[in-house]
Amino acid sequence: QSANPEVAKYTESETHFSSDTDFEDIEGKNQKQGKGKTCKKGKKGPAEKGKSGNGGGKPGGPNRMNGHHQQNGVENMMLFEVVKMGKSAMQSVVDDWIESYKHDRDTALLDLINFFIQCSGCKGVVTAEMFRHMQNSEIIRKMTEEFDEDSGDYPLTMAGPQWKKFKSSFCEFIGVLVRQCQYSIIYDEYMMDTVISLLTGLSDSQVRAFRHTSTLAAMKLMTALVNVALNLSINMDNTQRQYEAERNKIIGKRANDRLELLLQKRKELQENQDEIENMMNAIFKGVFVHRYRDAIAEIRAICIEEIGIWMKMYSDAFLNDSYLKYVGWTMHDKQGEVRLKCLTALQGLYYNKELNSKLELFTSRFKDRIVSMTLDKEYDVAVQAIKLLTLVLQSSEEVLTAEDCENVYHLVYSAHRPVAVAAGEFLYKKLFSRRDPEDDGILKRRGRQSPNANLVKTLVFFFLESELHEHAAYLVDSMWDCATDLLKDWECMNSLLLEEPLNGEEPLTDRQESALIEIMLCTIRQAAECHPPVGRGTGKRVLTAKEKKTQLDDRTKITELFAVALPQLLAKYSVDAEKVTNLLQLPQYFDLEIYTTGRLEKHLDALLRQIRDIVEKHTDIDVLEACSKTYHALCNEEFTIFNRVDIARSQLIDELADKFNRLLEDFLQEGEEPDEDDAYQVLSTLKRITAFHNAHDLSRWDLFGCNYKLLKTGIENGDMPEQIVIHALQCTHYVILWQLAKVTESSSTKEDLLRLKKQMRVFCQICQHYLTNVNTAVKEQAFTILCDVLMIFSHQIMTGGRDMLEPLVYTPDSSLQSELLSFILDHVFIDQDDDNNSADGQQDDEASKIEALHKRRNLLAAFCKLIVYTVVEMNTAADIFKQYMKYYNDYGDIIKETMSKTRQIDKIQCAKTLILSLQQLFNEMIQENGYNFDRSSPTFSGIKELARRFALTFGLDQLKTREAIAMLHKDGIEFAFKEPNPQGESHPPLNLAFLDILSEFSSKLLRQDKRTVYVYLEKFMTFQMSLRREDVWLPLMSYRNSLLAGGDDDTMSVISGISSRGSTVRNKKTKPATGKRKGTCKTLSEESSSSDSMWLNREQTMHTPVMMQTPQLTSTIMREPKRLRPEESYMGVYPMQPEHHQAPLDYNRRGTSLMEDDEEPIVEDVMMSSEGRIEDLNEGMDFDTMDIDLPPSKNRRERTELKPDFFDPASIMDESVG
Repeated sequence: QSANPEVAKYTESETHFSSDTDFEDIEGKNQKQGKGKTCKKGKKGPAEKGKSGNGGGKPGGPNRMNGHHQQNGVENMMLFEVVKMGKSAMQSVVDDWIESYKHDRDTALLDLINFFIQCSGCKGVVTAEMFRHMQNSEIIRKMTEEFDEDSGDYPLTMAGPQWKKFKSSFCEFIGVLVRQCQYSIIYDEYMMDTVISLLTGLSDSQVRAFRHTSTLAAMKLMTALVNVALNLSINMDNTQRQYEAERNKIIGKRANDRLELLLQKRKELQENQDEIENMMNAIFKGVFVHRYRDAIAEIRAICIEEIGIWMKMYSDAFLNDSYLKYVGWTMHDKQGEVRLKCLTALQGLYYNKELNSKLELFTSRFKDRIVSMTLDKEYDVAVQAIKLLTLVLQSSEEVLTAEDCENVYHLVYSAHRPVAVAAGEFLYKKLFSRRDPEDDGILKRRGRQSPNANLVKTLVFFFLESELHEHAAYLVDSMWDCATDLLKDWECMNSLLLEEPLNGEEPLTDRQESALIEIMLCTIRQAAECHPPVGRGTGKRVLTAKEKKTQLDDRTKITELFAVALPQLLAKYSVDAEKVTNLLQLPQYFDLEIYTTGRLEKHLDALLRQIRDIVEKHTDIDVLEACSKTYHALCNEEFTIFNRVDIARSQLIDELADKFNRLLEDFLQEGEEPDEDDAYQVLSTLKRITAFHNAHDLSRWDLFGCNYKLLKTGIENGDMPEQIVIHALQCTHYVILWQLAKVTESSSTKEDLLRLKKQMRVFCQICQHYLTNVNTAVKEQAFTILCDVLMIFSHQIMTGGRDMLEPLVYTPDSSLQSELLSFILDHVFIDQDDDNNSADGQQDDEASKIEALHKRRNLLAAFCKLIVYTVVEMNTAADIFKQYMKYYNDYGDIIKETMSKTRQIDKIQCAKTLILSLQQLFNEMIQENGYNFDRSSPTFSGIKELARRFALTFGLDQLKTREAIAMLHKDGIEFAFKEPNPQGESHPPLNLAFLDILSEFSSKLLRQDKRTVYVYLEKFMTFQMSLRREDVWLPLMSYRNSLLAGGDDDTMSVISGISSRGSTVRNKKTKPATGKRKGTCKTLSEESSSSDSMWLNREQTMHTPVMMQTPQLTSTIMREPKRLRPEESYMGVYPMQPEHHQAPLDYNRRGTSLMEDDEEPIVEDVMMSSEGRIEDLNEGMDFDTMDIDLPPSKNRRERTELKPDFFDPASIMDESVG
């Protein structure tokens, strides 16, 4: 065997590459290599390059490439231009270059070297003179000096259509070059040696463009060589078989000549393979081993992607622990794109079951890391990790433990749909894809005896064991793509519910039946609506023609099956509220036309009878509303069944209304004490009517009168049961809304409007009375309805050209506004413990606390909406704003949004409201502590902090908030001096300490406005006050100082439009012209005096800005910002043990250890659990091998470009890189 001496040189020189120093001094390193260069066999010295072998051209002589003339060794960029255009057939380009190489290999190689240089974005050109007389390190240094410093772009990173396909064309060129040269030129000990030497040097460059481009080229070159090696291996095996077959023949028939030829061929193949292996070794140790840990994520990703290809393509040579370890280590990379490449590389290996035996040790070592990556903060990585585990599961079910599987199972409930779908496929492969051999005989059976029956039961068991019972829709959506046939087997589900169990079969429990009905409903909804549940996906997408056809077919199938089965199901489960509520939702997904076309009217009648029976049996609100919605779905005038359903509905409402009137008459009889049975009958009937009135217009039954009578009696007597009052208020509210809809849509008469106006006003008075009820639930109901009615009947009602509704506009008087505000203060701004006295069951207690907080947030949002839409006076918001700090965690987002909206409507009034809230807090503190309070007390400090927060809400643009801030200071000054001290002028005004709070807003004043405010302050001060220096006068002194700060040192006029943002520019001008400065001072003085006179009369001259258009009516519940506290993060639901970096483990099962001491992985854990943390992600990790020790570079752009990519934060502060 004859090894290539030149490539052997690369192996020997590898000792210069320390794993701890990726970038050493290029000069020093290459000088070392250069010393032995002329001594190595097969590589000519620099002076001999032009004379060596095979048609070497004379130095400086005219050469030709592809028929193009070249002079003075300057290359004409032909290769680069062709690859950049990407249009020509790459093989013909490579063939032309090979012809050129055969004619003059030095010139052709020079073309190839310049091709790589230009592909890196370098404008420099390697001349023939440089090629002959300079070492690679000197050429690279020369090219680095000629690199364009102004631009950070190079072909691999450039945008635009011409660069879009450059990378693929570049990679294709390298692959075709090796393929076309694989039988001769790559073994000439010259071409490949030169290219590998150049790429190795470039990949060690400080310049990112050189490093990135050469690493990609080297990795693609390696991939092409792996393919060549694979072909050689196959040829060697074939030759060996032929040789063995020939040798085993009897001597008489044996052809000795053929044996000699086969021996010679095998020897040549072996030599070629040794040379290829040496080349691959040189690339792997000279480029890959250093660049897979590069500072740039793209370069690391390239290395991992290619090693995955090598292991898959030539598994006999590369699929072992010595190479797998690099992928395993890099799974800890801090960049998602690199982790993603690791997973996709491994997927290609695990997909081939024949390779499983070679992956056993890797799986056992890195399985836990792969499982933990299912919770990766990058969703793409998490998806691929789950897909990889699915392949691992298919290769060997014993590998993954039950705990590993459960970690993936929970992800079917993830809000991110791709993650959930991948987890659903894993779940399906694990629990549902296996089928017993005996099932093959019953494949054609249907219903309860079908093979899907056991799978449906398994799905139910899984759903119940996951203990996330409210998320069946998410489970169904996760499995929808992979288990469609199972999830659409409604016939089987229906049979499991209706048919009796077979002999020996375990019947479903009540809880399992409830779960099955819920899952069945979710599958029907998904099939009928064709979109994921709320929270998954970006909204409804346009369905393709195929999807629309599937949707129609499914709806037909659903209707035909459940039109017959639903009445039976309702009859069986009629007393179970949960089951009935879910079953009653099915008709809204029916194709109602099938009732007529399929002649299923008798089943419709049966359904209507069952619904009527359910209404009579149940008083649960959810059940009654489900019945109401079912009638609403069936009462569609487009279908012929409308009359049949409408008659049934009218009969039901007639009976309910008659019964209610009759019961009410007996219930309200004077002189008789109503018993509990009468009250229950009235309440149950009222519940049914209210539930139906929500979805149906019951105006013709005139329900306002009886409800008004009921509510009025409750006010007069005060002993009305709370639930009756709550539902009577709700029912009356529906009456008002249906009448409003009627007068809005049709041409209503004036009498209709007046009647509605009268009813609405009377109803508001009733609700106002109930605000003072002793029962909290009644008060909350009255408050919520009042807020809705005031919102609906505000001036907003006339928008959209509905001026005829002007008589209905209702503005609450001050007493009603005051009562609403009092309710908020008494029922919303309370401590959590005051609202919840439950002590039993910590988990239930927590749930009830969350529910109570949610209710209080709704109440506050309802009132804040009245403020935002100017239904109530804006100054009522002062009592809300002052709670901002104290209740920040509970209501901070709602209060902040209210501030923002009110500021949009009226900046000045909003500012006056803010200062009013601070004044209220100040007065409360005075009442509690007296005027001699301690200004360092927590109460006073809290007010100051609130003022600081208020000041921050004004933003950075002082011009926009100029008038508002000025008015705020004016009100604050007046308040501070409003109460003179009874002891005389020698003592401070009683509220003087308020100036300490007001000073928090001084920074928001423009400089000339500070002077104006200061002048206004002086009007309240006496001469004696300005001389005082005692502690009690400190607030005045600090406020004066805050107004004087920056007032005189900067004379730039703000009226010119330059605000404080221009200070950086101004600071550079250290010596302004004296004359200009004086002129500016004069301008400012005149402006201050004029603005002062204007400002003092601001109340007469300042007008409120034109009110902005009020936003459209929105939901009562204001949206809470999507933020998670660390304890409420994703990891709170799916806890995971923190992963620690482990020392390399020695496995004696293989000859080569999986983790060798000479390399270290990029170990930075980037799991979702770290999202809420602030600590350094690198803490506790060993990054000795990751630091890139760069020498001082002349290339300023490259240094700044590399800095953010360092793994060790301390290295950023290193002077050598800064």
